[in-house]
Amino acid sequence: MTIEVGSKLEGKVTGITHFGAFVELKPGVTGLVHISEIADSYVKDVSDHLKVHDIITVKVLSVDPGGKIGLSIRQAVDKPVAPRTPGTDRPFPRDRADGGQDRRFRQRGGGGQRSSFEDKVSRFLKDSEERMTSLRKNTEGKRGGRGARRY
Repeated sequence: MTIEVGSKLEGKVTGITHFGAFVELKPGVTGLVHISEIADSYVKDVSDHLKVHDIITVKVLSVDPGGKIGLSIRQAVDKPVAPRTPGTDRPFPRDRADGGQDRRFRQRGGGGQRSSFEDKVSRFLKDSEERMTSLRKNTEGKRGGRGARRY
């Protein structure tokens, strides 16, 4: 059995560290599953997901000439492909009460027009200027300068 990048193999967990788990693929050949490749969700502690002597399926990500083998558990799991909108590369809109529309683009009041980029920028600048003015007022008296008293 040769170990090639992209192949899926079964292995036995031989050790667990804070950064991943070591998996024995065949006698004398061990690879590492990094903590980021254990599950699709956040993994705080490897021991919550794996135990020593567990038999797992892994996908070979890399084979280093020095003998290091990078493995992944989460890429070894076949995930269903999301259906695509006909004629595009985008998935179908989510099944939501608003028909898949993002709340930012729902119709507003009378016109139902989307907010333009320029409107967003002008609102940002206005808010930013108000915040800067407030900061200037609060720090104006605290600055030391020529002739200021020192405590």
